[in-house]
Amino acid sequence: MSSVPVPLVLPSLAALASYLLAATASDRGGRWLSHALLAGWLAHAVALVVDMSGWGASLPGARFGFAPALSMTVWLVLAVHVVESRLVPIGQVRRTMAFLGILAVALAAFFPGELRPHAASRWAPLHWVLGIASYGLFGAAVLHAALLDAADRRMRRRTPGEAVTTPLGLPLLALERLTFSFVAAGFIALSAAIVLGIVHASPWRWDHKTVFSLLGWAVFAGVLGGRRAFGWRGRRATRWVYIGAGLLLLAYVGSRFVLEVVLGRV
Repeated sequence: MSSVPVPLVLPSLAALASYLLAATASDRGGRWLSHALLAGWLAHAVALVVDMSGWGASLPGARFGFAPALSMTVWLVLAVHVVESRLVPIGQVRRTMAFLGILAVALAAFFPGELRPHAASRWAPLHWVLGIASYGLFGAAVLHAALLDAADRRMRRRTPGEAVTTPLGLPLLALERLTFSFVAAGFIALSAAIVLGIVHASPWRWDHKTVFSLLGWAVFAGVLGGRRAFGWRGRRATRWVYIGAGLLLLAYVGSRFVLEVVLGRV
């Protein structure tokens, strides 16, 4: 575990305090609890910039590691939540989002990543951005798939004539389309990241990150293809979304966790 960089302390504490308030306060707080979650999200953004820019380090460069990548993924999922909460009533998942924010900020504070003074190629930053963007989009897809499954279970248990609404207040089919829109967007970003990695890698390596990334890509390609060709819906489709996201989590976050924490290597 690395020591916590001094510039990272203040924004991390501000994010943790705001997320904790949003997670533990009574729902009767209403609007100001949403403001607490928004404040946590903004402080979280500052913490990410401080951490991943390498601010305060003795050498110029950027920090990368499993915790900053996971923290950025959670922040992107929270960004989707912040936007959606302005459009539809989505208070039911506020606590979940806040607890995820607490976990992500705490991990990034205690495992701030290792400094990388120089990128492997001029295309490496774009590769990293696209990879993290795909993580965030697939994270949003997983969140919506979970909401979709919850609505599906409620529909199966309903009494005759009882109306069923989804946790987002959207019709079931609209929530399903939204879920797979995130899957499609994440797939495009992941495909671009993989192509850049293949073309500009020097040298190309068949490591754990590569294998799990390609497996995740294949799963999501199958999900989108199966949905288009065979009309896959419901749990048949969402369980493959979970599997694909799990493989991608193992690709970078999982492999870096093993290297940084279990093996103590960089």
